Amino acid sequence: MSRPLLAVPNVSEGRDRIRIDALGNAFSAGVELLDTHSDGTHNRTVFTLAGEAKALGAALARGAGEAVGAIDMTRHEGVHPAVGALDVCPLVWVERAGRDAAQEAALDAATLIGELGVPVFLYGELASDPERVERAYFRNGGLGELWLRMEAGELSPDFGPELPHRTAGATLVTARPPLGAFNVELDSGDLELARAVAAGLRESGGGPPGVRAIGLPLSGDRVQVSTNVHDPVAVGLGSVVERIRELAAPLGARPVEAELIGLIPALALSGYPADVPIRDFDPEAQTIESRLAALS
Repeated sequence: MSRPLLAVPNVSEGRDRIRIDALGNAFSAGVELLDTHSDGTHNRTVFTLAGEAKALGAALARGAGEAVGAIDMTRHEGVHPAVGALDVCPLVWVERAGRDAAQEAALDAATLIGELGVPVFLYGELASDPERVERAYFRNGGLGELWLRMEAGELSPDFGPELPHRTAGATLVTARPPLGAFNVELDSGDLELARAVAAGLRESGGGPPGVRAIGLPLSGDRVQVSTNVHDPVAVGLGSVVERIRELAAPLGARPVEAELIGLIPALALSGYPADVPIRDFDPEAQTIESRLAALS
């Protein structure tokens, strides 16, 4: 696969193993399933797929159909913000030469998902308006708020019906290069502390470029700073940890453990600090280069 494409569908189910397995089987038909990451607290599963553009578009439509039937957003509970059963569906180019193919595949997938009766909003590089670039534009207030905005005519989808699906909500679609989905746990149970650290970590709060972050509760005596690092090679995960360390120290907390969601470019780990281990991390299984090399 000389110019591989990846897809990273995020579904709003992280607890029911039978349902997760059925979703994984639907998404992976005709393509390679490289990674599955489920989190019960977030109530979310992230699949990483690899394949040719047309095969990925078809696989995402099949997986979306399974998600529509399996996940009821009216009953969904989890700390991660979400507006749909298939919440986020990015197509990912690993090499710059694959950008156009990823964008075409994303639009194909968006069309097919819309035909399932699920409204689709394009974000990131595919956004139809600058205010639609960030996922938070659609997620703020959750699915209930999105429903009200669509019902009022304030917000129209790029594909699909003018209102959310009754149980499956809506889906956000884009095409992008690899990013780092990376969570860092602090030795504190104070949610406001995590939110303060996240605010300072975000690019909009003076943090490194391309970093998005939110503070989330965990069970027990820890909270989490959940991040997306849009260019994890330019802004390595080690620098994110060090920034969190600087922000948390005056508040009486420190980073103690991290979690990687899906796959990461190997260079993103350069200089990573040993005192904040990434839970269950295996470089052979969780770096993009290693997984794609195993396919060739």
